[in-house]
Amino acid sequence: MTGRTHTLESDMHARTLDDPRAPAWRTAAWGRSGFTLIEIMVVIAILAILAVIVMPKLVGRTDDARITAAKVQLRNIEEGLHLYKLDNGVYPGTEQGLEALVRPPSVGIVPKNWKAGGYLPKVPLDPWGFPFVYLAPGPDGTPYDLMSYGADGEEGGEGPAADVRAADVG
Repeated sequence: MTGRTHTLESDMHARTLDDPRAPAWRTAAWGRSGFTLIEIMVVIAILAILAVIVMPKLVGRTDDARITAAKVQLRNIEEGLHLYKLDNGVYPGTEQGLEALVRPPSVGIVPKNWKAGGYLPKVPLDPWGFPFVYLAPGPDGTPYDLMSYGADGEEGGEGPAADVRAADVG
């Protein structure tokens, strides 16, 4: 048989790729190999344009998502604090901290009706990896003050570094 060395096995006899009886899709697929440089460059240009359009929108959204997550966590911690007060008549003190929602406190006013299993499974960190700040009583006369210091982990700040307070979540 003359022609290319590749063969197609069919009906117990061999056909070469040059054989007019070979399927058209098989000869066309082997007639072209890979992409041209122009095609690759066009795809890269399209991906670059999409990245320029989409990335700025996504980057700003991570800060918003963390602030929202901090607010949700503050609400959950507040629920645990309210349940603690219902069972024990007082909120945990500053020295007891939020850990009193997970394990029975051994300092300050030791609760007599602390619920077995606790009020939270664990004390979470804020979305930036810092511990929440808990003061009881609060500095402004409230029973407690609960907050996250934001992205910078320090009191004050603006934008993503601004404090997120439970009193402002409402």
